[in-house]
Amino acid sequence: EALRERIVARYTGADLVGRSYTPPFSYYAGHPGAHRVVADDYVTTTDGTGLVHSAGAFGEDDKATTDREGIESVMPVGPDGCFTQPVDDYAGMQVFDANPHIIDHLKNATREGVEVAPLPDDASPNQARSACGSVSPGTVLLRRETYDHSYPHCWRCRQPLIYRGVSSWFVQVTAFKDRMVELNQQITWVPEHIRDGQFGKWLEGARDWSITRNRFWGSPVPVWRSDDPEYPRIDVYGSLDELERDFGELPRGADGEVDLHRPFIDRLTRPNPDDPRPEGERSTMRRVEDVLDVWFDSGSMSYAQNHVPFENAEWFEGHFPADFIVEYIGQTRGWFYTLHILATALFDRPAFSACVSHGIVLGSDGQKMSKSLRNYPDVREVFDRDGADAMRWFLMASPILRGGNLVVTEQGIRDAVRQILLPLWNTWYFFQLYAGTVDDGRGYRHTPLDLADAQRLRDLHVMDRYLLAHTKQLADTVAGQLECYDIAGACESIRSYLDLLTNWYVRTSRDRFWDEDRGAFDTLGTVLEILCRVMAPLAPLVTEEVWRGVTGGRSVHLTDWPELPDTVADPELVSAMDTARDVVSVTHGLRKAAKVRVRQPLRSLTVVLPEPDAVAPFTGLVSDEVNVKQVDLRGLDDGAAADYGIVTKLTVNARAAGPRLGKHVQRVIRAAREGRWEETDGGVTVDGIALEPGEYELATEVDPTVVGGDSRAALLAGGGFVVLDLAVDDELAAEGYARDLVRQVQDTRKEVGLYVADRIRLDLTVPADKVAAVEAHRDLIARETLAVDLAVTPGGNGAAEVSVTKVGAR
Repeated sequence: EALRERIVARYTGADLVGRSYTPPFSYYAGHPGAHRVVADDYVTTTDGTGLVHSAGAFGEDDKATTDREGIESVMPVGPDGCFTQPVDDYAGMQVFDANPHIIDHLKNATREGVEVAPLPDDASPNQARSACGSVSPGTVLLRRETYDHSYPHCWRCRQPLIYRGVSSWFVQVTAFKDRMVELNQQITWVPEHIRDGQFGKWLEGARDWSITRNRFWGSPVPVWRSDDPEYPRIDVYGSLDELERDFGELPRGADGEVDLHRPFIDRLTRPNPDDPRPEGERSTMRRVEDVLDVWFDSGSMSYAQNHVPFENAEWFEGHFPADFIVEYIGQTRGWFYTLHILATALFDRPAFSACVSHGIVLGSDGQKMSKSLRNYPDVREVFDRDGADAMRWFLMASPILRGGNLVVTEQGIRDAVRQILLPLWNTWYFFQLYAGTVDDGRGYRHTPLDLADAQRLRDLHVMDRYLLAHTKQLADTVAGQLECYDIAGACESIRSYLDLLTNWYVRTSRDRFWDEDRGAFDTLGTVLEILCRVMAPLAPLVTEEVWRGVTGGRSVHLTDWPELPDTVADPELVSAMDTARDVVSVTHGLRKAAKVRVRQPLRSLTVVLPEPDAVAPFTGLVSDEVNVKQVDLRGLDDGAAADYGIVTKLTVNARAAGPRLGKHVQRVIRAAREGRWEETDGGVTVDGIALEPGEYELATEVDPTVVGGDSRAALLAGGGFVVLDLAVDDELAAEGYARDLVRQVQDTRKEVGLYVADRIRLDLTVPADKVAAVEAHRDLIARETLAVDLAVTPGGNGAAEVSVTKVGAR
C-alpha cells in the first residue's frame, strides 16, 4: 500500500518518449536499442492503458515498430510454443502455462525485497543476470488482474494461437504494386464497387507476400542452399530436367514413380560447387525445408493446370486471362489477390477478365452457415419438397450475387416456387387445358408464329402484339444482364415478365381461349417456347419440361438464345398498355385500402394522364379489370390536379442548404411551409431564393379533404392519378352478390372434379332477400358457370348453398 501511495512525478505520454526503463526480467537486459519508450499511431488510450509492450518477433505492429527503431528481434519461443534459452527459468514450458509461474516469480521478488547494486551502463546481459537473477532490480508487482478481450483461435481445433516470427520466402509485391492497380482497371467486377473499393484499396496497401510455410505437406520450395554459411550458395530449380542435370536423378516415391513431395525430394543432395575444399569435406546443398503456401498453388492455377510453359503455351496465349471466375467476397484478400499478383508478375496481365464476388450464405439463425451447427434447411428435404430449381432460383435472385449476405430460409425458397416456378407451370397447364377444348379432329397444339411476318403480326389481337413486344424486351434485357453477370437483375426481369404473363395477358384473354381464338393459342405457345429458352440457364429443370411439352423437341438446352426481330417491337403500344396496367394496379390498391372486394362492381373511375389519348383504346379493358361501370379519361391540365386534391409539397433540406444560405435558411423553410415557392427550369425558387439540387425534395401527395365523399385518389408512377368512386348502391350490391355466387359455384366445380368445359345443372339456395339479386343476374351466373339449367330456391339467412350436376360436355 505504501508503494501505491508514493507519487514520484507526473508525466504526459510525450514526456516519456525516448526514455529508457529497466525491463521486469533481465533475460535481454542491455539488448541494443531496446527497453525505451517510443510512439506509434496504433496505440490508443481507448483500447487499454495507452502503453503497449512491443516484441518484434510476436506481432505485425511490433515488428514494424522494432524495425523502425533498429532493434533486432529475439526469439525465446520454439516452434512448439515453449520457452527456450535464455529464458531458462521457464525453458520447456508452454507460454500459456508459464503465465501463473511468471506472476508468482514477480510476486515473490517483490515480497523478498531484492536489493541489488546498480550496474554500469555498459553491462552485458549475462552480467545483469548473474548480478540479480532473472527479475530486474527494483521490479515491483503492484496488482494482478484479468482482462477479457477477443483472442485468435484456430478455426479447426479451437485452440488459442500465438503470433511468432518465422523465417520465410517472399514475393516482392511492392516492386510492382502500381502495375497491379493499373491492371485491375481492366477487370469487370460484380458488384462494380469491388474494383476501386475492397479490392482496389487492398491493392493500394499491398505488401510483400510471404509464400512459404513451415509444414511437411505441401508443394516443396524448389530451392537448395549450402549448409555451411562460410561457403554460401543458393540454387533455384524451374524444371525436372534441371533437377536431373544437377543431382543425376529425380525424386521417386515407394512405388518408383517420380514424386516431388517430401520426404522424397529432400533426399536430393549434392556437394556445394562453390566450396573449394577437397571432396568429402565440402558443404552440402540441401533443400530448404519450407513448403509453398497453398495460396501460391491457387494463384498459379491458370497455367499450372495446363503445365505451362512446358506444354500448351500456344493454347494458353489464346485462353488467358480467364473469361470469368466467381468466389466469396473475402477472396479479395485471398484467391483473387494471389491470382492477380502472379499474373501481373509473370505475364503483365490480369488473371481474369470478369469476376463475380458473392456474399456470405448465412443460416436461418443469421450466423454463417455451418455443418456443425446445422443452421440451414435440409437440402434433400428442400429438393424433395420444392425442387432443385427453387433452391437455384432463390440463390441467384438474392443479394448474394451482388456482394450482399443471404439468410437461407425455407420461406425464401418457397417464395421462388410461388412467384416463379408455379406461374410458369400454371401458364403451361392453362395452355394445355384450353387447347384440349378445341375440337378440330386432330388435337390442337399450336402453330409457332413467324415473327418476321409483319402482316401476320399486325393481324393479331392487340393483347397478343403487346405480349410479343414485351417478350422481345425480355429476351434483349436478360441477354444484356447475363452478359454483364447481373444474375439477380435477370431473375427480377423474368419475375416481372411472369407477372405480366399470368396476371395480365392470361387473365384478360381467358374468353379468347374459350372462344378458340387461334391467334391467342399461337401467341401463348410461341411465348412459352421463347420464355423457356430465356429462363433455361436459371431454372433448367422446369423449363426443360415445359419446353418439351410445348414443342415436342429434344431439349431446350440444345437450342440457341432467342433473338426476336424488330418486327415484334412496338414501343408505343407497350408504353400505353403499361400505363393501363399501372392504372389497374393503383385502382386495386384503392379497393384494398377501402376493403372493397374486386368482385363488387363500382360506378366510375376517373383517370387523369399527361397523354390520355394513348390509353383511350384500353378503357374497356381497364373497366373490366377493376370492375367499374365507367372509365372517364382526362388530360393532366393545369386545373386537374387541384380539382382532385393532388398537391406537390416542397421540403427544404436544412442540413444541405444551411451552409450556403446561412441565416436565410429559416426564412426559406417558413416560406416553403406556407406555399410561397415555384418550380423553375431545373430547380425551385422559395420567397425569391433559388435552391440548388440536393437542398430540397418535391413530393406529390393526395389531399383527402378535397376529393371528399366516397371517392379516393392515388398517384400513378408514370405521372397522373386516378380517382375511384367507392359508393355502392342497391343495384351494384346486387351484381356484387351475383359475382360472389359465381366464384362459389366455380369452387364447387373444382371440388367435385368437373372438367373446364363440362356443362352443369345448377341449384342455388339463397336467403329470401337475395333472390331478386340472383334473378336480375341469372344470365351472368349461367354464362360464367356453364349452367344449362339454373334453379333458385329461397331459404336460410346465411351463405348460399350450391349444388352442381354434370349434364354434358362442350
